Amino acid sequence: MFNSIKHTKVSEEIANQIKRLIIDGELKPGDQLPPERELIKQLGVSRPPLREALNALAAMGFLDVRQAKRTFVKSVTSKLLEDPLSLLIKADDQKIFDLIEVRKAIETWAAFQAAQKASSEDIEHLGAIIGEMKRAFEEGRSWEKQDADFHLAIAKATHNTIHMHIMSGIYDLLRESVGRVFRDRAKIKKLLDQHYRIFNAIKNHSPDKARERTLEHLNYVESEVKKATGQG
Repeated sequence: MFNSIKHTKVSEEIANQIKRLIIDGELKPGDQLPPERELIKQLGVSRPPLREALNALAAMGFLDVRQAKRTFVKSVTSKLLEDPLSLLIKADDQKIFDLIEVRKAIETWAAFQAAQKASSEDIEHLGAIIGEMKRAFEEGRSWEKQDADFHLAIAKATHNTIHMHIMSGIYDLLRESVGRVFRDRAKIKKLLDQHYRIFNAIKNHSPDKARERTLEHLNYVESEVKKATGQG
């Protein structure tokens, strides 16, 4: 009836603890883990089992270990969504409109939820991203990253772990779908203004207004993509 109890390896305990933090949303897609030295101190373990745990989590798709031994939480949906969707859109340009339709559904919901649930830290983070996008625009620098970061930050402000991972999984598609269309500075300025309106609705905890502003924004994106592809 009963099975013998087996001792869990230290590396498995470390991996399970980190995985639980990811599942619970304490660690979010894109979050950077502390340096090895700090993790060793916090967990009270030695370097070998820590590295074994991190490598195991990376192999499972929970973590992304980059150069200089920096470790980031990875979207668990990235390989399920990003690569196949990217190939689908490249094979048929019309699929970009399917992506926008899906974005309308999930991002209007997200804006509504974020306006209800956003913490002061979430709102501060959104404001900082818009500020950086504005500086990039004024200085003539690339702004696409901040644009995608803004939408991802709204997803994080919902405090819905599954939604955060889904949005993180299509992060690069968000950048590509907007960046290749918006080159005119007047149009980029309009995008920025729309972001401010969404931000203000979330900051003021106005769910219906946040949803409305997000739909206006995505309808504008859709109209400009249609013009760029000769369909507008």
